[in-house]
Amino acid sequence: MKTTCPIVFGLLAASLAFGQAGDAKKTPRKPPTAADWTALAKLPDFTGVWEAALGGGGRGAAKGAPVAGAPGGGTGRGRGAAAPSLTPAYFAKAKEMQAQPRQEENETANCLPPGMPGIMGQPYPMEFLMTPGLVTIVIEAYSQVRHIYTDGRPLPEDPDPTFYGTSVGRWEGDTLVAETVGFAQVPRGLSFPYSDKLKIVERFKLTDADTMNIETTIADPEALTIPYSMPARTLKRHRGWTIAEYVCEENNRNFADANGKAGIKLANPLASPK
Repeated sequence: MKTTCPIVFGLLAASLAFGQAGDAKKTPRKPPTAADWTALAKLPDFTGVWEAALGGGGRGAAKGAPVAGAPGGGTGRGRGAAAPSLTPAYFAKAKEMQAQPRQEENETANCLPPGMPGIMGQPYPMEFLMTPGLVTIVIEAYSQVRHIYTDGRPLPEDPDPTFYGTSVGRWEGDTLVAETVGFAQVPRGLSFPYSDKLKIVERFKLTDADTMNIETTIADPEALTIPYSMPARTLKRHRGWTIAEYVCEENNRNFADANGKAGIKLANPLASPK
């Protein structure tokens, strides 16, 4: 008679327990009613494919060298500044980062997408979809998807750290305000180090029928003496566009040698043999 290894049972029990714990953190969503769809129709219409307009601000990365802030308030440059005002501890970390040689071989070069807010600044289109209690953003770059929950739920107290965090939004008049927390330590288009207390606030607003303005503010009580506002971005809606397929690994010919130096294979792997 065959017996099952107790390790298998242990792994199965652990996976079930993990799944139950994960489910406990989920907020159930009730089916939308006719009234929900009616209320949605009264909100600003963000639906459609958008692309960053020329001159619409930065593409995610904060520009300029970080500014050291004094304890208890800082000497940074305030809202709209070209550089963030860091606490002494994180200013020292930033200086260490800047002193390190630039890595040719990095995660993004090998098809790992940037996290928030960098993913929102990619020079590729993005599609906004609106349903009751949810705004979904389909980003062509790296085929990524963001969810902004507008069903009244609070921000999670103990979020799982992820690339894009957990986003909860609310409507302030004609402006969608999205707060995002729970960030893993991955490259995310920031010029300064951050802590697990990082919080990103985005304000989405139509300035005309086919123009959207996005203001992004970053707060981090451990890393920043004052909130840092990134350059505002302007998106233009293209009503006849659709999102294209983006498969980063397709025909990938990048490699790194034994010393970590990046290179490229010039031979076309898709070419017919001679």
